[in-house]
Amino acid sequence: MKILITGASSGLGAELARQYASSQNELILLARREDKLFKLRSELFEITKSIDIIVADVTDFTTLQEKIKPINNLDIVILNAGISLGHSDEIPTIAEFKNLYDVNVLSNHAILEILLPKFKEQQSGKIVFISSLASLISMPSSKVYSSSKRALNAYAEGIRYKYNKYGIKVINILPGFVKSELTDKNDFNMPFILSTQDGVKRIKKAIEKNKRIYVFPLRFYLIIRALNLLPKFLREKIVNSVN
Repeated sequence: MKILITGASSGLGAELARQYASSQNELILLARREDKLFKLRSELFEITKSIDIIVADVTDFTTLQEKIKPINNLDIVILNAGISLGHSDEIPTIAEFKNLYDVNVLSNHAILEILLPKFKEQQSGKIVFISSLASLISMPSSKVYSSSKRALNAYAEGIRYKYNKYGIKVINILPGFVKSELTDKNDFNMPFILSTQDGVKRIKKAIEKNKRIYVFPLRFYLIIRALNLLPKFLREKIVNSVN
């Protein structure tokens, strides 16, 4: 398989590269940190059929699109690039807000604007979005991040409806807390946190099974779902007390 992974220099992206590295797979790893990409390429070079790197800032949409235009015959794109502002009660600046949406939402469309016509032409392909359980309930301290991932869910749903008839699979992954640079910013106890390796194993399995929507860990999802079923005044009281 030929697989493009964004945000591949660390965390989930780097571990996805490790777990997909094999003599049957061609990897294309995209991120902005060149040194980390080269280090990962050196690590996986001997065990992978081929491995290429693309150094790009996903918020530079013009350059990003130019660099992915030459990619053809792709089997899977894993849209993993994402950032958070951490958890804070402070009001984020408009620059912070825009940058987060550029990375978490708009960069995905910049990539798919190029790749979707190619997937449509070949009548196949998998598009994997990495969303978050945070998209299902918006905590006051992470409202911008939660809203960006909720927007991503809606976008993924629309793409699925539109392109399913062309043999294109759209998979939306909603993880809870998984060890990464994003979660390293958090200075609180994270319920049901998983190791990077375990989290990525679950993601990889969901991709193999063509899960339309995959949420994990289940216990955390059920808690969030139960909260969302409560009357609004009670849910608000609980959320504010937890936050």
